[in-house]
Amino acid sequence: MQNEIAFHLDDSLIREGRTIFRAINHPTRKGILELIHSNRQLIVTEIYRGLRIEQSVASQHLAILRKAGIVHAKRTGKRVYYSVAYERLREIHVISGKLLDQGGNKSDNC
Repeated sequence: MQNEIAFHLDDSLIREGRTIFRAINHPTRKGILELIHSNRQLIVTEIYRGLRIEQSVASQHLAILRKAGIVHAKRTGKRVYYSVAYERLREIHVISGKLLDQGGNKSDNC
């Protein structure tokens, strides 16, 4: 008889991971991130004008990026300035690499 291995998948972690990956895997959100990166920080007006999209669309996409921790929002008076959360993107990149096993250390145990 083989040794039994404890197996548990945390549904809330899987949902959160899905939210994060879906947040960055969208053409409009990628465009928003590129635009913010190019300008260091922007307000929503500059974003929707720069991408030629509706203000409500830009706001919805920014909310998704904020929820995933991919952008920072800093309020100054009536304006909210958005900047890229580079550390979070680095974490996502490292985790993605590990998931894809880019090191070539694939295991036959799964």
